[in-house]
Amino acid sequence: MTAEEAEAMAAFTRMSHLLDRQFALPGIPFRFGLDGIIGLIPVVGDVVTGAMGMYALKIASDHKLPWHVRWRILWNLGVDVVIGAIPLVGDIFDFAHHAHAKNRRLLERHIAKRAGR
Repeated sequence: MTAEEAEAMAAFTRMSHLLDRQFALPGIPFRFGLDGIIGLIPVVGDVVTGAMGMYALKIASDHKLPWHVRWRILWNLGVDVVIGAIPLVGDIFDFAHHAHAKNRRLLERHIAKRAGR
């Protein structure tokens, strides 16, 4: 992994943690982040966190990852935004889906795979 890739991944890791896993409450068996909280604002919240998640796509494009990685990132974000916009069901979904953490793992896996070649 180049220094540039490591710096981009570190920034995205911090952001994905904040959006998906920053908080824990006693008695709640999972961690959640700002994505779930901001997602409580109808439609706008999901659009805002989806736009923030586009940073993963920028990293994938900047580092010329394969098209299927970029498509998977868009899929994860699209599912998060579309289902998250559904009243009540979408709010519950936002707290559990963790699209940004999924995209972080996806980027890490493919950048490491490419570095191993």
